[in-house]
This record gives sequence, C-alpha cells and structure tokens, in this order.
Amino acid sequence: MTISFKVRAIQRNDYSDWRSLWDGYNAFYGRSAETALPEQITEATWKRFFENEEPVYALVAEDGDGAIVGLTHYLFHRSTTRLHPVCYLQDLFTAPHCRGRGIARQLINAVYDAARDAKSSRVYWTTQTTNVAGRALYDKVASHLGFIVYSHEI
Repeated sequence: MTISFKVRAIQRNDYSDWRSLWDGYNAFYGRSAETALPEQITEATWKRFFENEEPVYALVAEDGDGAIVGLTHYLFHRSTTRLHPVCYLQDLFTAPHCRGRGIARQLINAVYDAARDAKSSRVYWTTQTTNVAGRALYDKVASHLGFIVYSHEI
C-alpha cells in the first residue's frame, strides 16, 4: 500500500527524530554498540547538512502526524566520464514500522528531483547484496549496471 508522505529538506529541529533513524540505519549495516560510528562522525554529518559550502544534503519523510519516518542523504560530485555532476544517494532508511508503504520510493524520487534541479546527469547508490527488500524496490526504480564495489580503508 502506497501512502503519501511529505518529503522535505531536513531542518535543525529534526535532530532527535533524525538521530533515531540514523542510529537505526547504522545498526542495519552493523554499526552499533562496539562497532558504532564514532560520535564525531555523526556530529560532522549532521553539521554538513546545514553548511552552504558542503555538497551533502538530507531529506526526511513525515507522516500525517508530523513524525519523521524516513531519511535520505545525498551528495553531488564531479565525474571523469560526464560533463555534469553526478548524485550519490548515500543513505536511505525508513522506520521499520512504516516499511512497505512507499516511503523509500518517495525519498528516491525526491532525490531524482533534486538531481534534475542541480543539472546532475545521474543518480546512483550502493547496497549490500543481502538487502533483499531494498533491492526489490531498487530494481523497479533504477538499473543495476552489474558493478561490484571494492573498498580499502586508509
């Protein structure tokens, strides 16, 4: 069932609701308790949303009661294979009790709109192969190009 939620830019007074979802997102990817992100990273991430010189943005989804039930973070960067910036949808999370109601799709579409407005030529993201529910949606709203992500910590 798809229900309309209001998607909007994050505001400073959203911190506690955002933080709850942010912690849930990080736990989903195994970053909790002893493996939690350092508080310094969370603080820096939050501050970046409100600094004009930062290319990092956040949107939230509100339900009819004004509760924040979803978030997405995205950023723009240059590409060596395109003339216009590309948009990386870095984080996407909905409250577990609200899943299956179209919130993630609305958040993705809002990022698509922001990318169009910024004259970006592509939106892309990564997810774990085990994220079956997420991938079911992603296969409907984007193309999987077959790339595998490699990473090396420095």
